[in-house]
Amino acid sequence: MAERNKPHLIISVAQSASYQPPPRTIPSSPFQRPGDRRSHGNQLRTELQQAEADAAERRRSIDVSVEGTVEGTYVVFDSFPGIDLSLNTLDPRQGRVHPELRSVREELDSNGELVERATVFVPQGTIKYFLDRISAYLQSVDDTNPRSSDFLDRIQAIRSASVESLWTDPPQEFPTAGQTVWWEVWLRRRDGNEGARLGAFAEATNLRVGRQTLGFGDRTVVLVRGTVEQLSSAVDILDDLAELRRPHDPTQFLADSDAVEQQEWVDDLLNRIEPAVDGAPAVCVVDSGVYWEHPLLKSSLEETDCQVAEPTWPAHDDRGHGTEMAGLALFGDVGEAVAETGPVRLTHRLESAKILPPPPGDNAPELYGAVTADAANYVEIQSPNRRRVYSLAVTARWQTTPGPGERSIVYGQPSSWSATLDALAVGRRVLREGESLVFLQQTDDPTPRLFCVSAGNIPREKWQDDHLTRSVLEPVEDPAQAWNVLTVGAYTQLDTMTGAPTGFEGWTPVAPRGELSPLSRTSVGFSRQWPVKPEIVLEGGNIARSPDGTDFDNPPNLQLLTTKALVPPAFSARSFTTTHATSAATAQAAALAASITAAYPALWPETVRALMVHSAEWTPAMNAQFAADNKKSARAALLRQYGMGVPDLTRATRSAADALTLVAEGVIHPFVDGKMREIHYHDLPWPTDILADLGDAPVRLRVTLSYFIEPNPARRGWNRRYSYASHGLRFDIRRATEGTADFQKRINQKALAEDEKRPASADDTGEWFFGSKQQQAPGSLQSDIWIGSAADLAQRGALAVYPVTGWWKENPGRDRSSDGARYALVVSVETPGQDVDIWTPVAQMIGVPVEIAT
Repeated sequence: MAERNKPHLIISVAQSASYQPPPRTIPSSPFQRPGDRRSHGNQLRTELQQAEADAAERRRSIDVSVEGTVEGTYVVFDSFPGIDLSLNTLDPRQGRVHPELRSVREELDSNGELVERATVFVPQGTIKYFLDRISAYLQSVDDTNPRSSDFLDRIQAIRSASVESLWTDPPQEFPTAGQTVWWEVWLRRRDGNEGARLGAFAEATNLRVGRQTLGFGDRTVVLVRGTVEQLSSAVDILDDLAELRRPHDPTQFLADSDAVEQQEWVDDLLNRIEPAVDGAPAVCVVDSGVYWEHPLLKSSLEETDCQVAEPTWPAHDDRGHGTEMAGLALFGDVGEAVAETGPVRLTHRLESAKILPPPPGDNAPELYGAVTADAANYVEIQSPNRRRVYSLAVTARWQTTPGPGERSIVYGQPSSWSATLDALAVGRRVLREGESLVFLQQTDDPTPRLFCVSAGNIPREKWQDDHLTRSVLEPVEDPAQAWNVLTVGAYTQLDTMTGAPTGFEGWTPVAPRGELSPLSRTSVGFSRQWPVKPEIVLEGGNIARSPDGTDFDNPPNLQLLTTKALVPPAFSARSFTTTHATSAATAQAAALAASITAAYPALWPETVRALMVHSAEWTPAMNAQFAADNKKSARAALLRQYGMGVPDLTRATRSAADALTLVAEGVIHPFVDGKMREIHYHDLPWPTDILADLGDAPVRLRVTLSYFIEPNPARRGWNRRYSYASHGLRFDIRRATEGTADFQKRINQKALAEDEKRPASADDTGEWFFGSKQQQAPGSLQSDIWIGSAADLAQRGALAVYPVTGWWKENPGRDRSSDGARYALVVSVETPGQDVDIWTPVAQMIGVPVEIAT
């Protein structure tokens, strides 16, 4: 390969056109209908009427009233095993007052079978909506397809809801009777007084309400402390309830590593550091604070750039973890900086946003989405115009033991914390009103943010020799499942015991060089409706096994060198320590992202994320895993372990004569009035003649599409109108055997003339590594690699970006498509082993000055 010494080429915006997806043949999904429909209909009618009567009886026995509530009944609808409920019918949105779907969850029933359970609030007088459908069903029960059969044939049972019915976390995590705990209470937004009604109820029942408030579209989230018994009557009093969840506490990080370097090494490095200028980008370390007086950090971090989520906390680092992350976030590889002899030119600066309270004691049970957003808000108030990358290496475990069918139910689903990161990333703003935080109000000019978030670590008690099997069983932790963030896992190149301290004689590293770190989690256990995580991996260290194989440890030689804080009670004058795991990998990823931002200051956060993922490559050890099973399904599973591999700064920022990278940024308007609206066509500047002359020579095409969605975290099925994502985007590229017109007609129904038939799908040539199924997978980032002949690639210089459905489309009243949805597109062509220049002719084509060697 030629030296990467040329800039990437920024190409012009695409041409837009009206869009309508071609008709698809949707396979039917028949299910077993009730054998005796008349009996089934009568049963449902009886259960529905009984549910209303039970709720009315409970209300008469409760001596609590709250002004402004709407009287009604919470009703639970259970599906038959393995069948989805008709959620749209459960949420009709007809008339001023109507039944409203509040929450949906999947759960194992008493027979161990998976059922869908929907909780619906039925205002007084509207139960007729369901009774009329049951009556019509019974009147036509002898027909082949009775009226409302697709709705009612799916329902196994109906009952009055209890407080447990609104619980959408794993059932085994529901608090026990008499246990005083914090609850995450999700309220529907109706008139802006839902918080006041909850407060009045809490006062009457001696519940404690937290001060933090989160807002997500039509939902408000509040923290409440009390027992099951205290909260149970809320189901019969408050019409605002939507769902209940368990608050997520962050993992505690208490650094206690040995120092590995001497003070004179600090002095040597200090003499070689060239700090970035004041206007340079910054990495904001969202953690336990940063010890800004550290000699290696102080020239890159002002005390005024150290903010706290809670004004009463000290800004300094009183746990140590934040300072460890700051060293890696600034230098990338502290050990390499120490070992070098020449200047260390820094491209970015540091900021600190403290979200962990000072010890002793556990963190207060806050809504950590609010805490994170509040800290970021203070940072942006301090320096509103600075370009920054957020590094978050604090996570919360799912606290769930895998069980039959459980992975598809729990892991990967959004939380208030992950949804807050998604909202912050897409550019929503956060306001403080008194002691509450009001989130996610759209601004006239939203400013998207890039968050690098750690995938989470496998705890010490679960370390084992077969670490790849363990990584499959340990899901990425909250909030790393967020769609818009860059989730970072860990791999390792540290595979020797050289330099191990006394006591590790005979110990051996567990992971081979280039393999996933034994500390890193994956998304293999996620339901396929959730995105691939992590997207990239970076160095996170290794663990070692004892000679007899009975013990595991992580000695400092298998960790990374970094900066050390002066943290009580063990004050130390030493400036270095070691750290490891996905936290370390995340800080390095943030350093990489900030360096890309410094190289291309005008690029969007979506584009920086795309370049990082696009630059990633799998190590030989990872490629060996892909080669062991080359089926697309196996590749998709490995993608959920390794992401796209290890990113590289040079590949992310520089092209070569024989390795061309094109970057495009666009704004698309996905929908209008509940219909598809727009498609973008990119006519790529393409070295057609050069590629054609190479004939059958193998070449590689890579495409990465990155965009940010707006979240809809309420647990109401996450399909169609309840989709988590506001919209989706996908790409398709012209095939070698079709012209531009046929390409447009294949993917866009509106490209066809009246009565013109859609052309037969052209055969694709070469091979996409993951293929169309993975390209259509959920998430806000898609990346794939095509390998084929140069002659075929010569004809592929046209690419389309088009929308797929989301809650914007299904809820036209909340659709913000008119504001536009940003996306970044990165396309690269590599001609390995071919002595050709494909960069220069394309640069000349788009008008980029090209230096001519003399």
